[in-house]
Amino acid sequence: MNSTDPHAALPLSRKVQAGNLLAADCPSREVLRHVTSRWGVLALIVLETRTHRFSELRRAIGGVSERMLAQTLQWLEGDGLVLRTALEVVPPHVEYSLTPLGREAAEKVRVLADWIEINLPRIRQAQSS
Repeated sequence: MNSTDPHAALPLSRKVQAGNLLAADCPSREVLRHVTSRWGVLALIVLETRTHRFSELRRAIGGVSERMLAQTLQWLEGDGLVLRTALEVVPPHVEYSLTPLGREAAEKVRVLADWIEINLPRIRQAQSS
């Protein structure tokens, strides 16, 4: 038993549930990649305020391409963080909102984004040193 591994004493079923983000084959890494990608963070932050149509999201997130936004929303939907609702109207209308799990994730990444914004002068100073 490895004393540095907090999951070492857990039965296999609990180890799988608990995950081990530092392990190369941990499935949590894929979710982490989706949530913490540049567009994933920004999409979660924008969706935290309310439901948006695709075009509204794209306008709100400066610099994102249609392809990257669509891919990001698919990833976040696949992870259970975003809900895609297709309304049967003419013309077709699709809305995106956060699931309860997505609201939790958005809250966490917003805290990090806020920290970056608040500390940007210090970060810029360190970058120029």
